[in-house]
Amino acid sequence: MIMTAVSAAVPPGPDRPKAVVLLSGGLDSATAAAQAIADGYTPIALSLDYGQRHNRELQAAQAVAQHLGIAQHYTVAVNLAQWGGSSLTDLQQDLPQDGPQPDLIPSTYVPGRNTVFIALALSLAEAQGAEAIYLGINAVDYSGYPDCRPPYLEAFQRLAQVSSRVGLEGNAPRLVAPLVLDSKVDIVRRAVALGVPIAKTWSCYGGGAEPCGVCDSCRIRDRALEEAGQGHLVSAEGRRWGAQGGL
Repeated sequence: MIMTAVSAAVPPGPDRPKAVVLLSGGLDSATAAAQAIADGYTPIALSLDYGQRHNRELQAAQAVAQHLGIAQHYTVAVNLAQWGGSSLTDLQQDLPQDGPQPDLIPSTYVPGRNTVFIALALSLAEAQGAEAIYLGINAVDYSGYPDCRPPYLEAFQRLAQVSSRVGLEGNAPRLVAPLVLDSKVDIVRRAVALGVPIAKTWSCYGGGAEPCGVCDSCRIRDRALEEAGQGHLVSAEGRRWGAQGGL
């Protein structure tokens, strides 16, 4: 495991309680981070380099953290790609482009990813005295992911209460998932209201220098941006795709 830390130029408020925010660099996590700030917390950002093909999102996480004035930003490397099991970590697998399918867990599901992420967030929260952990997970657009559902969060909250010193003392960090039941359009609208730099976020799974516009993540994002009145933020490929009736 490798860890690096960077500091943004704007310091957090000294009198605000702390919250760890899992910041992937995507729209959802950026919105959750902004929500934590709006809720009165000084955020501590945690990003994960887990061997994802789209590690371009880590650059986006840094840009978002700087824009939001997050002074503490940790990036931890945990190479989940070593054993594969997902089209996000195995370059031999094709990315899905047909949109979410009912009752089907997509190949972009990474086994154990959120479990690893939240465990690290709990460690950071306890070490830094953070009262909450903000997560950008969402059960609507990718409802097949087992680790993006309310029952999963509830189980992990119970684990937090019995697996740490602060938990045994009755002060386990709260897991907060403000977007878990939002539609992607709702998330875009919330992001706009909170001043999230949407153009700086990265959602594409393709791993290229520019958003591919055709992977499931790009298509869901671009469609939501269009429906939320933010069509100017749709990817170039997404605009071409939309012109052909794809959005």
